Amino acid sequence: MKRLFRDAPPTGVAVEKGEKVLAWCHATDGFVIAGTRDAIYLPDARVPWEQVEAADWDRDTSVLRVSEVGAWGQQRPEHTFTLDDPRRLLQLVRERVTASVVYQRHVPVTGRKGLRVIARRAPSGREPIAWIYEYDDTIDPDDPAVRDLAGRALAAARDEVGLA
Repeated sequence: MKRLFRDAPPTGVAVEKGEKVLAWCHATDGFVIAGTRDAIYLPDARVPWEQVEAADWDRDTSVLRVSEVGAWGQQRPEHTFTLDDPRRLLQLVRERVTASVVYQRHVPVTGRKGLRVIARRAPSGREPIAWIYEYDDTIDPDDPAVRDLAGRALAAARDEVGLA
């Protein structure tokens, strides 16, 4: 008989001390995906919300794709799962990832192409704000002009946020 309410996550979802599972669901392969205030727990990783670069949901295939923040030019860690009834988990993912973004600004370099200066913060507030650059396709972060622009954009962003 199917339970109507899921009050507690299934046993076996181990989270770090001080964290509490707020939402969870089963993946079709039997794994449990769970979210706390501080992170999403995947079968192969604990990913803090401020390290989630993107979480994409494909309604047609029931696939959740979570990609982590990475270094420019390197493949970003990506996790893909087919989920069973993920509504509460998807709501938590959207809310937590959005809440971790403190600042985001696109800076044009050539036409519409440019870079983004992004500030992310851990929900707990225990970690300092992490500043990240994201570059559009064809923008070379090693170009001295791009580096100069990125440095000035970061200084302006820190000033705007009050961290100069």
